[in-house]
Amino acid sequence: VLFLPDPRTDPWPLVYSPVPVTLIFSCYLLLVALGPRCVRQRLQLRALLLTHNLAMVALSSYMFYEFLVTSVLANYSYLCQPVDYSRSELGMRMARVCWWFFFSKVIELLDTVFLILRKKQEQVTFLHVYHHGSMLFNWWSGVKYVPGGQAFFIGMLNSFVHIFMYGYYALASLGPRMRRHLWWKRYLTILQLCQFVAVAAHSSYNLFTDCPFPDGFNTAVFLYSLSLLALFLHFYYGTYIRGKQ
Repeated sequence: VLFLPDPRTDPWPLVYSPVPVTLIFSCYLLLVALGPRCVRQRLQLRALLLTHNLAMVALSSYMFYEFLVTSVLANYSYLCQPVDYSRSELGMRMARVCWWFFFSKVIELLDTVFLILRKKQEQVTFLHVYHHGSMLFNWWSGVKYVPGGQAFFIGMLNSFVHIFMYGYYALASLGPRMRRHLWWKRYLTILQLCQFVAVAAHSSYNLFTDCPFPDGFNTAVFLYSLSLLALFLHFYYGTYIRGKQ
């Protein structure tokens, strides 16, 4: 199936060509591979981490609000929603928040940079790199070809989860004295797992119904969410079940 670029978003920053996002991803992989060897001394970065994480809480809150309000005003369906390719106010508003969501995936690559600078290489796992890198390309293609429609649900749900995730990171960046207040880390992982189940169910539903949203995208989202579900379940078992034993 040949997907045509959305003429509204195609000329937008980082969307017009796969080259910029591929260069960003290549630099990211290079950093993951070589960064730990270049960092001689562990950096604290407490103020920078707090600022970054609070900014991500604010951005996630804004995106969640925009996805929710725009979908309500435009009377979006949670079962079958084709892309609104018009240049109407609501159609453009949804396309813009989809672009911001894509751009947030570029900003989130800093999570890995901060881990490397703080010499926490043990946290730069396959799951971490796979999740950050793949989301970059997933949402580049989403914004280029289907900015809105069924995709709004994924962006809205992920933004909601990230409000709590970056809130957790912000508290954790304050140092060891906050550790006793972070007892809910396990429940944050459960929330992420529920997210992947919801996205898998949402995307698979349309594979068995006649919905004018590309099946190729729904299939890709379904398989991708299953891969994340498997990886996060492995992380959950290793951290909270086997780790406790």
